[in-house]
Formats: sequence, structure tokens, C-alpha cells
Amino acid sequence: MLITLKDACIHKYKSIEFDQSFELDEKITALVGMNESGKTTVLESLAKTNYFESDDSFKFNTTHDYPRKEKKSLDKSKENPKAVTATFQISDALIEEINDELGASVFTQTSFSRIVKYDNSVTISGIKADYKAFWDAQLDTSTIIDEAIKTQLKSSRTRVSVMKVIGSIGANEDTEETIDYLNDLLDYFPENKSWDSDLDGYIYTKWISPHTPKFLYYDEYYALPSRISIEGLQNDQLEDEEQKTAKALFELADINVDEILDSDDFENFIAELEATEASISEDLFEYWGSNSNLEIQFKIDKKHITRGNNTSIVEHILDIRVRNNRTKVSLPLKNRSKGFNWFFSFLVWFKKIQEDKNSSYILLLDEPGLNLHATAQENLLDFIESLSENYQVVYTTHSPFMVNSEKLHRVRTVLETEKGSVISDSIQEKDPNTLFPLQAALGYNIAQNLFISNNNLLVEGVSDLVYLQVMDSILKEKGGEGLDEDITIVPVGGLDKVATFVSLLRGSKLKIACLLDSNIDNSNKEKIDSLIQQKIIQKNRIKFFDEYINGLKSADIEDVFSKGDYLRLFNKAFPDHPNIKDGEIKGKDRQIIPQINNHLKINRFNHYSPANALAKSGATYTSFDKITINQFEAIFESVNLMFEKK
Repeated sequence: MLITLKDACIHKYKSIEFDQSFELDEKITALVGMNESGKTTVLESLAKTNYFESDDSFKFNTTHDYPRKEKKSLDKSKENPKAVTATFQISDALIEEINDELGASVFTQTSFSRIVKYDNSVTISGIKADYKAFWDAQLDTSTIIDEAIKTQLKSSRTRVSVMKVIGSIGANEDTEETIDYLNDLLDYFPENKSWDSDLDGYIYTKWISPHTPKFLYYDEYYALPSRISIEGLQNDQLEDEEQKTAKALFELADINVDEILDSDDFENFIAELEATEASISEDLFEYWGSNSNLEIQFKIDKKHITRGNNTSIVEHILDIRVRNNRTKVSLPLKNRSKGFNWFFSFLVWFKKIQEDKNSSYILLLDEPGLNLHATAQENLLDFIESLSENYQVVYTTHSPFMVNSEKLHRVRTVLETEKGSVISDSIQEKDPNTLFPLQAALGYNIAQNLFISNNNLLVEGVSDLVYLQVMDSILKEKGGEGLDEDITIVPVGGLDKVATFVSLLRGSKLKIACLLDSNIDNSNKEKIDSLIQQKIIQKNRIKFFDEYINGLKSADIEDVFSKGDYLRLFNKAFPDHPNIKDGEIKGKDRQIIPQINNHLKINRFNHYSPANALAKSGATYTSFDKITINQFEAIFESVNLMFEKK
């Protein structure tokens, strides 16, 4: 795009009661907020500044659009307030084109503003040509214009002033060539009282205006109906949004409605519709991964309607159905999922502007993919990314799956406050409900990227991760066996979450094994047993720490260390306690943690602190007893075997 929307200031519009300025990304901007926060309001106000077709629904109207509680004051003031100021970025390529014609450095403005008021009048600001540079480029190399005339022209900014200079030149054979040359230059000065310099008006009219984007607004209400009355379409009697999309379908298929009504054979019309559907389907099924067995079917019928006085009239109906080629069942379009209907109808609406090669467009999508499954929403995000190669896109959402967590700089939040809707950058927002989709998207991305290899070892907590990573490094440094490089340790946040993690990942191609504490309660044991019975995970891929410790029926990862080694870590982590010596802790329970709790007469201590102390200690192979080394090495050997290729 040669011109893109850089930022917008919505002055007053519906729930926006004071100036709201926000920047837009040159490709995609996501407006995130709760329901009724004002997201649709933002899109509507932008659309009304330069809608792609004449439509009374997309013109500013003080009765419907001005903040209601201020409407009476406005009526009394008789003012014509500003609605939206849109500031556009002019590309270097367009500036270069302008200067190629007018002369180097004549036009150097990189942006301009388009101010739309409530009477829908438009004011342009920021188009400023250097008229002196223009005259330098046009006159300095000319040998047919004397210096006195050049001096007069270089102060001329309007058509009237240029014509005055031309008129001062006496018409004769010697001046004929000069006058003809200057009359040609008048083309750059079309008279327009809206501009300080008519040259500015020329630049705007020829170069800026044709490339200024128009807005296309789309929401779920533009969905195609399953049955379209062609007489109703001809007479504008369909529901307003359905009328527009149905009309777009016929225009796209290049079908004249009057010709259908006069015809008895509809095969040619159906062929045109099916050809149109074929081109739409190519885009549809590239991004619609939910079901590739679907196809659109068109049928045109005559329907005889008998009125009360026994008179009969004929109504022509276009029937749109969706056929599942696997089940051989077809259903009306409206009976398919709302997500499919949205996608297909949008492509019909979108193809209409795609055929216009002479204009630029900004797509305003209100809650796209609202009825789509999370995976399908991710596919829709890919589709929007593809659209942004040729169109600037602004869309609203409150779904975390419609937020690209790697491009949060594109997000603007919309929040309803006591003073009206407020628009801000995502990093500035503090409202937790508004931020939730961003936090969820980021959390989902982290969770996805946590599984960075095909082989994942699930452990209960972060302390397990730290112990295993440190001991893995120590063993490898000494030439012992550590964990294979292609195995990732994944802490799931507790034993009760292990079964959930395994279940959620059952459909992936990832390999999973578990290394768990032995003190598993009956509820979690039943969950894990159920996973094994359902063959979601194999029994030999679940290991418990007591399997690696002689004489201990129940064990945590802390018990893999010899008693003396773990107590040294504990004492280092908790210097406020007197150092505990190996012989001081006693009890029936052989697990080290209950023995420490009994000794200190406490219920629990922070299990992560000793792990953190180990990570910071700079410990080496010689820092540990042979028992500790052997038991950790046995764990790594066992885990590696679980992931060996078979």
C-alpha cells in the first residue's frame, strides 16, 4: 500500500466521550477488550470516515452517533463538531513518484490528516508542496523565459497569480513559445479555494486522494442467507446486511438479476455462480482446516405463491446449500456452523473489493472467528496475516486465540470507564479483565513453546527441574551419563496436574514420559491408571523415584540424594535454622522431608529453596556422595531408555 493509516483520533462518537488517539500498525492492529467496551464503536467510526461505497449506514449522524448525554448541548450550540481525524503515512515510493514529475524535493511530507466532521464534510491538512522548489525545477534550465518573469513566477502559489504573470507578457512572435510553456504549467495549478497553494491541490487530487485507502467493515451480520428471493433482491426487500452480501454475490458472478427473472433456463446463471464459488473455495479451504469435505451448491428455482384471492405469482429463489462429500448430505448454508458461514460470506464480501484494482482498502473486521474453535481461530489469524500483505487490517476480539502473542505491539486495548471508552496501548493497560486475553495468549504460547522437543519428561514441580538439570550437568562434566539432549524436562505444577497434561497432549506427535514422587494419593493414582488402561500412555513410561533407591518404598526427588548431601543443601538454604546433622534426624518414616519436619516440629518448608541453593552453589562431581551420583545416574539411564527409538 502506498498510503497506510498511521494513527486516528476519535473525537466524540457513541461511547467515546473525549478524544481518543491511538497508533495503528502498518499491517495488522488488534483491538482487544471485553464485550460492550467500545471495540465496535472504534471500527464503525473509522469506517464512516471513508467507506468504500455510498451507504447511509456508514455516514456520521449526530442523532445516532454523538454521545447521547451531550446531544442536547450540541443541538443548542448549532456546531458541526469533528468526528474523527485520521492521519495517514505516505510511502517513500509515492513521494518519489510525485517528485519524479514535479522535480526533486518539491514534496517531502510523509503524512497528512483527513478530518471528517458530523456533516460528513472532509478537510485535508498536511499536504504542503515547496512551490519555490517546483519553480526552480521548471524554470532554472529554461532559456526561453527571462529572469524578470522567473522572479515573478517563483512567488506564485495559485492559478490566479500564475495567470497574472502570463498576462503581463506581451503576446507576440517572440513571446509565443514562452506563453505556451507557461500555459502548460497551469495544469499544476487547478483552481481550488480549499488550498493555500493550488499546487497542493494538484498533488492531493492526482496522487494522494486516489491512493488514500477506503474502509471495508464486516461483521457476522453480513452472512449470506440460505435462500435468496431474487425479486426481493431486485427490490431491496431483503434484510439490510443480507441484501448487501447477496448483491455482492451476484455482482461477483457478473449476473444481471433482471435477466434471471426473464429466463426459464437457469443453467448459465448457475454455471457463473459455481465458477465464482470455485475461486472463493480456493481461499476458503486453504485456511479452513476443520473440514475439507465441504462444497457449496447453488440451485435456482421458481416458486409459485398463491394469495388469498387465489391469484398466483412466481418468485425466483436462489438456494445455497453446503454438501459434505464424505457423508453425501447437504444442508442449507444457514444450517452449517456459524464459523463456516462467516468465512464463506466474508470471502464473498471481500472478493467484491478485491476486483477493484484502482483503489486501496483497509479491512475492519468485527469479532472475526467468534464462533470458531480455537484451532480454527489460529487458522483465521494466518488468513489475516496473508490479507495484510495487500491490505491493512484492523480487527476486534476478546479471544486469546485471536491474539498473536509474538506481536503484542500490534494490540490496542479498549476499556469502558465512567468517562466513556478508553483506547490505549496494551502495555499501558492495567485492567485485569481487559488484559486477560493478552495474558492467556501469552501463557498459551509459553505452554506451547515449553514443549520444544519431541521427547518430554513430565515432572511435578520446578524444584524437580532444577535438581535434574544441575545433576545432569555435573554428571556429563565428569563423563557420566546424563539426560539425552533431545529430552526436555517439563514441570507441570503438581502431581494432580500430571494426568491432565498427559490427556491434553494425547493428540500431539510428542513423546511423553513421567518421573514422579511415590506418595501418590488414590485419586491421582486412579487418574493415571485410567490413562494407562485407555492406552493414552504406556505403563513403562511412568517412573517413580523409589524405584532408584534401595530399601525405600516411597520417595521424593529429595531422597535421591544421600541424607548427608541433602542436609547440606537444606542447611545452606535455611541459615536461620541451626545446622542439622545426619545423626540428629530420626523417625519411622525413611523419607528425608518428613524427618526434617519432625525434627524442626514444622508442617512444611519451601522445597524450592534447597534446589535454588544447589543451583547457586557451583557444586561439582566431588561435592556429592557416591550414593547420590549413582542414583541420579540410574535415573538418567532409565529415562533415556524410555525415549529410545524402537
